[in-house]
Amino acid sequence: MLPSTGLVSSFSRLFRRHSGLFCGIGLAVCGMAKIAYADNWPQWRGPKNDAVSTEKSLATSWDQTKNVAWKTDMPGQGGATPIVWGDRIFVTSADGDDLVLICLNAKDGKQIWRQKVTSGNRDARAGEGNSASPSPSTDGKHVWVFFSTGILACYDMDGKETWKVDCNERFGKIDIQFGLTSTPVLDGDAIYLQLLHGPMVRGNQERTGKVVKLNKATGETVWQYDRITEADFECKHSYASPLIVNDGSRKLLVVHGADCTTGHDLNTGKEAWRLGGLNGPTKLNPKGNDITFRFVASPAFGGGKLIIPTCKAGPTISLPLSSSLSGNLNEANVDWIAPETPDVAIPLIVDDLVYLLHNDGKLKCVELATGKQIYFERTHSFQHRTSPVYADGHIYFCAKDGTCTVVKAGRNFEIVSTNEMGKEPITASPAIADGTLLIRTYKTLYAIRK
Repeated sequence: MLPSTGLVSSFSRLFRRHSGLFCGIGLAVCGMAKIAYADNWPQWRGPKNDAVSTEKSLATSWDQTKNVAWKTDMPGQGGATPIVWGDRIFVTSADGDDLVLICLNAKDGKQIWRQKVTSGNRDARAGEGNSASPSPSTDGKHVWVFFSTGILACYDMDGKETWKVDCNERFGKIDIQFGLTSTPVLDGDAIYLQLLHGPMVRGNQERTGKVVKLNKATGETVWQYDRITEADFECKHSYASPLIVNDGSRKLLVVHGADCTTGHDLNTGKEAWRLGGLNGPTKLNPKGNDITFRFVASPAFGGGKLIIPTCKAGPTISLPLSSSLSGNLNEANVDWIAPETPDVAIPLIVDDLVYLLHNDGKLKCVELATGKQIYFERTHSFQHRTSPVYADGHIYFCAKDGTCTVVKAGRNFEIVSTNEMGKEPITASPAIADGTLLIRTYKTLYAIRK
């Protein structure tokens, strides 16, 4: 039924009289929509676990004061990337011997709450990291935090502890040279861990390889799977993190370490497939075999392909995923092999290109489809322990000496800016949320905003 003419006239007079109010309400609704749909950064590698953000108009140049919306002192060193949900930021840190979870206001950086999760912080070699290296995760209701000591805990958004487990007691004592820096992955109602380690002693064949699924609400073990390998000496150790992928018909957990990469069924933990021979000597890696061949960088997934880094002088491998993959895989299953690999930084996939950031600051760009090299150029000559992130046509990453580089994405190599952070060491990868770039140094958390 159409409204009466009188009703329409009355509404017209009301609109003209209060047009400013209606426009204000419209703008407010639009503003709320912007806030609601702005990207969170709920895990280490972002909203889709691919280090890609949809945020626009980020700052591309900064220093310790320029384009700094706020900065907050950290109580101690840490390599964990901050995570963001709405108006809250969560970050872990060492504070002397203590290992803490801190909640900050995303608008001004002020502390909302702080919890001591455990103690027993351990520094790695040459200040490269410590027990506050794995990054937290959140679903907007709870926060999960893991430390290299083996303590995994869950807190609500107000800092109240929900549960806590010691992985040493439940799954076997962790024995790894520089601490278990692997970040658990959150998916659905579960949180998944890879615990790959063992005695670094020649001739000692004891090794611990477990893949674990926990109920995220209770911390109870859903399943634990013994991941058997022939890895020896330091090769038993993996600092990489697990990854959830979809091969087109099923979701799998990808686990990387102990000389191989494996895909696991989410319901049982059993292996769907295994790509071995990564330490060589094989057609995948003819340079092998190296007893110190340990994985730090994790695989990346995009365009239906799993991009697998190895370490040291090993290769980077592209494995196309499909539901038909099963059993033991080899070079016949891969579609390209690049002769070099990042040692720490995770590959970044953007559109049809893969970016590989090497430890010495050289950035390699290859085609996703073929592995063909587009460029291999120097950015900044210092050790790089962070993984690159992407937003709005730009790639962001930082060096250990506090120098952050912005590179234009695409086939033409172009450094957009080189940004100095006062020589403050950086080993945490950047995070992006609500128009803000978060840079965490050993001393400070910076909010970079235009």
